[in-house]
Amino acid sequence: MSAFASKNGRAVHPQSPPSGAAPGGNTELASLFECPVCFDYVLPPILQCQSGHLVCANCRPKLTCCPTCRGPLGNIRNLAMEKVASTVMFPCKYSSSGCSATLLHTDKTEHEDTCEFRPYMCPCPGASCKWQGSLEQVMPHLMSAHKSITTLQGEDIVFLATDINLPGAVDWVMMQSCFGHHFMLVLEKQEKYDGHQQFFAIVQLIGSRKQAENFAYRLELNGPRRRLTWEATPRSIHEGVQSAIMNSDCLVFDTSIAQLFADNGNLGINVTISMC
Repeated sequence: MSAFASKNGRAVHPQSPPSGAAPGGNTELASLFECPVCFDYVLPPILQCQSGHLVCANCRPKLTCCPTCRGPLGNIRNLAMEKVASTVMFPCKYSSSGCSATLLHTDKTEHEDTCEFRPYMCPCPGASCKWQGSLEQVMPHLMSAHKSITTLQGEDIVFLATDINLPGAVDWVMMQSCFGHHFMLVLEKQEKYDGHQQFFAIVQLIGSRKQAENFAYRLELNGPRRRLTWEATPRSIHEGVQSAIMNSDCLVFDTSIAQLFADNGNLGINVTISMC
Protein backbone atom coordinates (compact mmCIF):
# COMPACT_ATOMS: atom_id res chain seq x y z
CA MET A 1 0.00 0.00 0.00
CA SER A 2 1.31 3.47 -0.84
CA ALA A 3 1.64 6.13 1.82
CA PHE A 4 0.62 9.73 1.39
CA ALA A 5 2.97 12.24 2.91
CA SER A 6 3.33 15.96 3.45
CA LYS A 7 6.47 17.99 3.92
CA ASN A 8 7.28 19.34 7.35
CA GLY A 9 9.75 20.92 8.68
CA ARG A 10 33.65 -11.95 5.44
CA ALA A 11 34.63 -9.79 2.43
CA VAL A 12 36.25 -11.67 -0.42
CA HIS A 13 38.72 -9.74 -2.54
CA PRO A 14 40.13 -10.59 -5.95
CA GLN A 15 42.70 -13.31 -5.53
CA SER A 16 45.49 -14.63 -7.68
CA PRO A 17 45.70 -18.27 -8.73
CA PRO A 18 47.70 -20.59 -6.45
CA SER A 19 51.46 -20.10 -6.51
CA GLY A 20 53.00 -21.45 -9.70
CA ALA A 21 49.74 -21.50 -11.62
CA ALA A 22 49.40 -19.11 -14.54
CA PRO A 23 46.08 -17.21 -14.79
CA GLY A 24 45.46 -18.70 -18.22
CA GLY A 25 46.08 -22.19 -16.91
CA ASN A 26 43.64 -21.62 -14.06
CA THR A 27 40.98 -20.48 -16.53
CA GLU A 28 41.51 -23.63 -18.60
CA LEU A 29 41.18 -25.77 -15.49
CA ALA A 30 37.99 -24.01 -14.42
CA SER A 31 36.51 -24.53 -17.89
CA LEU A 32 36.76 -28.31 -17.38
CA PHE A 33 34.09 -27.96 -14.69
CA GLU A 34 31.49 -26.19 -16.86
CA CYS A 35 28.06 -27.81 -16.78
CA PRO A 36 26.95 -28.69 -20.35
CA VAL A 37 23.38 -27.63 -19.51
CA CYS A 38 23.57 -24.27 -17.69
CA PHE A 39 27.31 -23.52 -18.15
CA ASP A 40 27.72 -22.87 -14.43
CA TYR A 41 30.43 -24.81 -12.61
CA VAL A 42 30.14 -28.41 -11.42
CA LEU A 43 31.32 -28.26 -7.81
CA PRO A 44 31.83 -30.98 -5.16
CA PRO A 45 30.32 -33.38 -4.49
CA ILE A 46 30.85 -34.24 -8.17
CA LEU A 47 28.89 -37.09 -9.77
CA GLN A 48 29.53 -38.48 -13.24
CA CYS A 49 27.74 -40.72 -15.69
CA GLN A 50 29.16 -44.12 -16.65
CA SER A 51 31.18 -42.47 -19.41
CA GLY A 52 32.70 -39.86 -17.10
CA HIS A 53 30.62 -36.81 -18.12
CA LEU A 54 29.70 -34.24 -15.47
CA VAL A 55 26.58 -32.18 -14.77
CA CYS A 56 26.00 -29.68 -11.97
CA ALA A 57 23.92 -30.38 -8.87
CA ASN A 58 21.21 -27.88 -9.90
CA CYS A 59 20.62 -29.42 -13.32
CA ARG A 60 21.02 -33.09 -12.35
CA PRO A 61 17.58 -33.54 -10.68
CA LYS A 62 15.89 -32.20 -13.82
CA LEU A 63 17.54 -34.73 -16.16
CA THR A 64 16.68 -38.34 -16.98
CA CYS A 65 19.92 -39.08 -18.84
CA CYS A 66 23.40 -37.67 -19.40
CA PRO A 67 23.08 -34.54 -21.59
CA THR A 68 26.38 -35.36 -23.32
CA CYS A 69 26.15 -39.07 -24.20
CA ARG A 70 22.46 -39.79 -23.36
CA GLY A 71 23.56 -42.66 -21.14
CA PRO A 72 22.27 -43.28 -17.60
CA LEU A 73 23.35 -40.70 -15.03
CA GLY A 74 24.19 -43.13 -12.24
CA ASN A 75 25.61 -42.08 -8.87
CA ILE A 76 29.35 -42.42 -9.41
CA ARG A 77 31.51 -40.00 -7.42
CA ASN A 78 34.43 -38.53 -9.35
CA LEU A 79 36.92 -38.16 -6.51
CA ALA A 80 39.77 -37.13 -8.82
CA MET A 81 37.82 -34.13 -10.15
CA GLU A 82 36.77 -33.20 -6.63
CA LYS A 83 40.44 -33.13 -5.62
CA VAL A 84 41.30 -30.94 -8.61
CA ALA A 85 38.34 -28.65 -7.82
CA SER A 86 39.76 -27.97 -4.38
CA THR A 87 42.79 -26.27 -6.00
CA VAL A 88 41.03 -24.27 -8.72
CA MET A 89 40.19 -20.56 -8.33
CA PHE A 90 36.72 -20.15 -9.86
CA PRO A 91 35.48 -16.78 -11.15
CA CYS A 92 32.43 -15.25 -9.49
CA LYS A 93 29.20 -15.95 -11.40
CA TYR A 94 28.81 -12.17 -11.78
CA SER A 95 32.17 -11.72 -13.50
CA SER A 96 30.38 -10.59 -16.69
CA SER A 97 28.88 -7.73 -14.63
CA GLY A 98 32.28 -6.56 -13.43
CA CYS A 99 33.26 -8.72 -10.44
CA SER A 100 36.93 -9.68 -10.66
CA ALA A 101 36.99 -12.02 -7.65
CA THR A 102 38.28 -15.57 -8.06
CA LEU A 103 37.54 -18.01 -5.28
CA LEU A 104 37.96 -21.53 -4.04
CA HIS A 105 34.73 -23.47 -4.49
CA THR A 106 34.23 -23.55 -0.70
CA ASP A 107 34.01 -19.72 -0.66
CA LYS A 108 32.16 -19.20 -3.94
CA THR A 109 28.52 -19.45 -2.79
CA GLU A 110 29.02 -17.23 0.27
CA HIS A 111 30.67 -14.54 -1.84
CA GLU A 112 28.02 -14.62 -4.56
CA ASP A 113 25.21 -14.27 -2.02
CA THR A 114 26.53 -10.82 -1.12
CA CYS A 115 28.47 -9.85 -4.25
CA GLU A 116 28.12 -6.14 -5.04
CA PHE A 117 27.75 -7.02 -8.72
CA ARG A 118 24.75 -9.32 -8.31
CA PRO A 119 21.45 -8.02 -9.76
CA TYR A 120 19.32 -5.67 -7.71
CA MET A 121 15.83 -6.90 -6.86
CA CYS A 122 12.77 -4.65 -6.76
CA PRO A 123 12.99 -2.97 -3.32
CA CYS A 124 9.23 -2.75 -2.81
CA PRO A 125 8.03 -4.87 0.15
CA GLY A 126 6.26 -8.14 -0.56
CA ALA A 127 7.01 -10.79 -3.15
CA SER A 128 4.62 -9.72 -5.90
CA CYS A 129 7.21 -7.92 -8.07
CA LYS A 130 9.89 -10.23 -9.47
CA TRP A 131 11.85 -7.55 -11.33
CA GLN A 132 15.63 -7.50 -11.16
CA GLY A 133 18.26 -5.46 -12.92
CA SER A 134 21.19 -3.08 -12.49
CA LEU A 135 21.31 -0.27 -9.93
CA GLU A 136 20.87 2.30 -12.69
CA GLN A 137 17.60 0.62 -13.70
CA VAL A 138 16.00 0.60 -10.23
CA MET A 139 14.54 4.13 -10.25
CA PRO A 140 13.18 3.87 -13.83
CA HIS A 141 11.54 0.59 -12.80
CA LEU A 142 9.94 2.16 -9.72
CA MET A 143 8.68 5.13 -11.71
CA SER A 144 7.12 2.95 -14.40
CA ALA A 145 5.87 -0.08 -12.44
CA HIS A 146 5.12 1.47 -9.04
CA LYS A 147 3.74 4.89 -9.97
CA SER A 148 1.58 5.12 -6.84
CA ILE A 149 4.62 5.62 -4.59
CA THR A 150 4.89 9.23 -3.44
CA THR A 151 8.28 10.96 -3.71
CA LEU A 152 9.19 13.96 -1.53
CA GLN A 153 12.20 16.25 -1.88
CA GLY A 154 14.44 17.30 1.01
CA GLU A 155 16.36 15.81 3.90
CA ASP A 156 13.62 16.49 6.47
CA ILE A 157 10.11 15.28 5.66
CA VAL A 158 7.06 13.68 7.27
CA PHE A 159 6.04 10.18 6.22
CA LEU A 160 2.28 10.00 6.77
CA ALA A 161 0.98 6.42 6.87
CA THR A 162 -2.79 6.43 6.47
CA ASP A 163 -5.32 3.97 7.92
CA ILE A 164 -2.90 2.17 10.22
CA ASN A 165 -5.87 0.31 11.74
CA LEU A 166 -6.42 -1.72 8.57
CA PRO A 167 -6.58 -5.43 9.46
CA GLY A 168 -3.87 -7.92 8.56
CA ALA A 169 -0.34 -7.36 7.29
CA VAL A 170 0.08 -4.01 5.53
CA ASP A 171 2.99 -2.10 3.98
CA TRP A 172 3.33 1.66 3.52
CA VAL A 173 6.04 2.95 1.18
CA MET A 174 7.29 6.32 0.02
CA MET A 175 10.43 7.80 -1.53
CA GLN A 176 12.62 10.61 -0.26
CA SER A 177 15.07 12.41 -2.53
CA CYS A 178 18.00 14.40 -1.11
CA PHE A 179 21.77 14.79 -1.41
CA GLY A 180 21.53 13.53 -4.99
CA HIS A 181 20.24 10.12 -3.87
CA HIS A 182 16.90 8.37 -3.47
CA PHE A 183 15.80 6.70 -0.25
CA MET A 184 12.87 4.32 0.26
CA LEU A 185 10.95 4.56 3.52
CA VAL A 186 9.10 1.43 4.58
CA LEU A 187 6.56 0.95 7.36
CA GLU A 188 5.48 -2.66 7.71
CA LYS A 189 2.76 -4.01 9.98
CA GLN A 190 2.90 -7.71 10.82
CA GLU A 191 0.42 -9.99 12.55
CA LYS A 192 2.07 -11.74 15.46
CA TYR A 193 0.81 -14.32 17.95
CA ASP A 194 -2.74 -14.07 19.34
CA GLY A 195 -3.62 -11.17 17.08
CA HIS A 196 -0.76 -9.05 18.44
CA GLN A 197 0.50 -6.59 15.81
CA GLN A 198 3.88 -4.95 15.44
CA PHE A 199 5.09 -2.09 13.26
CA PHE A 200 8.59 -1.92 11.71
CA ALA A 201 9.91 1.30 10.17
CA ILE A 202 13.19 1.50 8.23
CA VAL A 203 14.98 3.51 5.54
CA GLN A 204 16.92 1.97 2.67
CA LEU A 205 19.12 3.65 0.08
CA ILE A 206 18.66 3.09 -3.63
CA GLY A 207 22.37 2.40 -3.85
CA SER A 208 25.19 0.12 -2.78
CA ARG A 209 26.22 -0.76 0.77
CA LYS A 210 29.33 1.38 0.39
CA GLN A 211 27.21 4.38 -0.59
CA ALA A 212 24.83 3.76 2.32
CA GLU A 213 27.70 4.13 4.79
CA ASN A 214 27.88 7.82 3.89
CA PHE A 215 24.43 8.54 5.36
CA ALA A 216 22.47 8.33 8.59
CA TYR A 217 18.75 8.58 9.16
CA ARG A 218 16.51 9.42 12.08
CA LEU A 219 12.89 8.33 12.51
CA GLU A 220 10.84 10.16 15.10
CA LEU A 221 7.31 9.80 16.42
CA ASN A 222 6.01 12.89 18.22
CA GLY A 223 2.96 13.25 20.41
CA PRO A 224 1.76 15.24 23.42
CA ARG A 225 4.68 15.09 25.89
CA ARG A 226 5.99 11.99 24.10
CA ARG A 227 8.78 11.23 21.61
CA LEU A 228 10.09 7.96 20.18
CA THR A 229 13.31 8.10 18.12
CA TRP A 230 15.45 5.68 16.13
CA GLU A 231 18.77 6.51 14.45
CA ALA A 232 20.79 4.24 12.17
CA THR A 233 22.65 3.86 8.89
CA PRO A 234 20.26 3.20 6.00
CA ARG A 235 20.24 -0.26 4.48
CA SER A 236 21.25 -0.72 0.87
CA ILE A 237 18.47 -2.16 -1.26
CA HIS A 238 21.01 -4.89 -2.07
CA GLU A 239 20.57 -6.07 1.51
CA GLY A 240 16.83 -5.48 1.67
CA VAL A 241 14.86 -4.85 4.85
CA GLN A 242 13.69 -8.31 5.86
CA SER A 243 16.84 -9.29 7.76
CA ALA A 244 16.68 -6.00 9.66
CA ILE A 245 13.02 -6.53 10.49
CA MET A 246 13.64 -10.12 11.62
CA ASN A 247 16.39 -8.88 13.96
CA SER A 248 14.40 -5.79 15.04
CA ASP A 249 17.26 -3.64 13.71
CA CYS A 250 14.86 -0.79 12.95
CA LEU A 251 12.18 1.30 14.66
CA VAL A 252 9.83 -1.25 16.26
CA PHE A 253 6.59 -0.49 18.11
CA ASP A 254 3.31 -2.25 18.78
CA THR A 255 -0.30 -1.17 18.23
CA SER A 256 -0.66 0.47 21.64
CA ILE A 257 2.38 2.67 21.00
CA ALA A 258 1.11 3.50 17.51
CA GLN A 259 -2.18 4.71 18.96
CA LEU A 260 -0.35 7.10 21.29
CA PHE A 261 1.08 8.94 18.27
CA ALA A 262 -1.69 8.42 15.70
CA ASP A 263 -4.27 11.01 14.71
CA ASN A 264 -7.59 9.63 13.46
CA GLY A 265 -5.92 6.42 12.33
CA ASN A 266 -3.05 8.19 10.54
CA LEU A 267 0.55 8.02 11.75
CA GLY A 268 3.14 10.68 10.94
CA ILE A 269 6.82 9.72 11.13
CA ASN A 270 9.41 12.49 10.91
CA VAL A 271 12.26 11.33 8.67
CA THR A 272 15.62 13.11 8.60
CA ILE A 273 18.50 12.08 6.33
CA SER A 274 21.99 13.40 7.01
CA MET A 275 25.44 12.87 5.55
CA CYS A 276 28.15 11.36 7.76
